[in-house]
Amino acid sequence: MLKYYTAISVIVWLALLILCTLVYENDRIRTRKKKIFYLTYVLIFIASLAEWVGVYISGITGIPAVCLRIVKCIDYILTPIAGAALVGQMRLRNVWTKILNVVILFNILIQLVSFFTGWMTTVDEKHYYHHGPLYIIYIGEYVIVLLLVIILFLNYGKNFRKQNRLSIYLVMVFMLVGIIMQEGLGKDVRTAYLAMTIGATLMFIHSTEYSQQKKDDELLEQRIQIKTDALTGLLSRYAYNNALDKYTTDMPESLVAFSIDINGLKRVNDTLGHAAGDELICGAAACIKNVFDEVGSCYRTGGDEFIVLASMSKKEAVKCVQDIEKLTKNWTGSLVDSLTLSVGYAVLEEHKDCNCSELIQVADKQMYMAKDEYYRTTKIDRRKF
Repeated sequence: MLKYYTAISVIVWLALLILCTLVYENDRIRTRKKKIFYLTYVLIFIASLAEWVGVYISGITGIPAVCLRIVKCIDYILTPIAGAALVGQMRLRNVWTKILNVVILFNILIQLVSFFTGWMTTVDEKHYYHHGPLYIIYIGEYVIVLLLVIILFLNYGKNFRKQNRLSIYLVMVFMLVGIIMQEGLGKDVRTAYLAMTIGATLMFIHSTEYSQQKKDDELLEQRIQIKTDALTGLLSRYAYNNALDKYTTDMPESLVAFSIDINGLKRVNDTLGHAAGDELICGAAACIKNVFDEVGSCYRTGGDEFIVLASMSKKEAVKCVQDIEKLTKNWTGSLVDSLTLSVGYAVLEEHKDCNCSELIQVADKQMYMAKDEYYRTTKIDRRKF
């Protein structure tokens, strides 16, 4: 039995060494968190070693009895601490962690006193150790620590989305089963530190997996922010440049480019303020999105400039221009009374030799013609604004 237990212990110690190496090699883990991982693994190692030494030297009369009492004292002190250290990886700070710390400190005090009084461990004349008369106190402390660990695991699980909680709860159950089996089935069953080590490994995997998932979510959010115009919610200039790159190699035959510009934005900014100008920009974006969102991609490429790339026929393009004119005529804001847009479009079927950028340039020319017509009709001197 001792040989089997020794083999299992060696595997546990090697696993802890490998865990320390994995933590050391992982540059994504912050230094402070690495120290918490190291501390957890070292505590499990020392506690496991103390238990193994206690089992190994029990019954050897040539070794002083005080040595056996020392290793058992270390074992009983560090076992609850090792469990608490696993909770320490969660970096929780609440009333339950305070209670856990108090229980741990009380256990340390009791074990140190028991070393001299024999409350927890006694050694007979054949140098075999036995549980002392107050060992039940240690069991009570141990149960309290386990209950607190369960509570803290449940609290920790609330930090994750539902699909990430089950795994951390199963890790908790796994470790508890290993610890309870050792305490409940007697001295011949040594599964506590094996369960703790495997649990620590699973927690490390869970931690790194969750950290990677969180990084992926942050990167996705950053990509969305980069590709989205903050003011209007339309696609950004960055997304527009990406679209031009895409259409360089893959341009649909039915592509239509729309160039849209707000009339009189500078005048509104100068006379009513930038809040009114922002309202005008958002109003224009809302109208554009209403017409084009389901049929194409809408980009804000400048202060008052918008580009739409859509796949449709010329007849549909004409209707879209008419629809956006109707929307802008009916639009009114709280700071600005009216909104007008100059719209130009170009159909690839009529300009088959053009690439996407050149097609947009054709649409730009149409838009500037529409803008000149607007200023002629309204008799507004655009040079003043």
